[in-house]
Amino acid sequence: MSTFSSVLPEQAGGELKILTYNVHSCIGTDRRIEPTRIADVIAETGADIIALQELDVGRKRTGGVDQAHMIASLLKMEAHFHPALHVEEEKYGDAILTALPTRLIKAGRLPSVGEMRGAIWVQVDLAGAHLNLLNTHLGLRRIDRARQATALLGEEWIGSANFQAAPAIICGDLNAIPLSPAYKMLARHFRDAHLLAARRPRATYPSRLPVLRIDHIFVSDGLDVTSAIVPTTPLARRASDHLPLLVSVSPATALR
Repeated sequence: MSTFSSVLPEQAGGELKILTYNVHSCIGTDRRIEPTRIADVIAETGADIIALQELDVGRKRTGGVDQAHMIASLLKMEAHFHPALHVEEEKYGDAILTALPTRLIKAGRLPSVGEMRGAIWVQVDLAGAHLNLLNTHLGLRRIDRARQATALLGEEWIGSANFQAAPAIICGDLNAIPLSPAYKMLARHFRDAHLLAARRPRATYPSRLPVLRIDHIFVSDGLDVTSAIVPTTPLARRASDHLPLLVSVSPATALR
């Protein structure tokens, strides 16, 4: 695989905050369905780009709400949504939210058995240069996760010339701990942002008493990770069955 470009202009304040968050259809650990609560958790982090998994759009079980649009509107952002599952008017999938200028490059399904999984890739415009950001949610079975990671690393996604031409960030609920094959496959090509910034990376699942580190953010060369935080506020512990992961990336060294 070719080397990623390391040209990324400096943002205001010198940092870009990236959040990945499995929101569990906005159903909290108290069983309440509250997209506004998810938006509040995100707002407290000050994230610039948010990768969300397990969003309901138009589903009866969660009141027919377009959760991606609602959360984005509350945060004064735009949403790119991809339904891994689409049955009649009901959709379920992943989204990328940001107020930065973006362009949707690709959204599609991944090889799956049982519950469908997918990925979404946008290109963020940073003062004329580009940042590729990919959000995904891998399957529950080990064999499915390995097939899905292989597909993501292939020529239609990460292996494409367009993806390789700019710095990149991979986000998502991988359902994979660091010892798993799917994690290791991605770690061969990218750096685990949580490991780069924290001596003791914190678990993200389940939110009330987290024991598993399965939500991840990977970065390509040319991006410096300055911090990695797992918010554990009472609100974050109630809002979803996962905790969010927030990573701050500094592009300053890429300019030298």
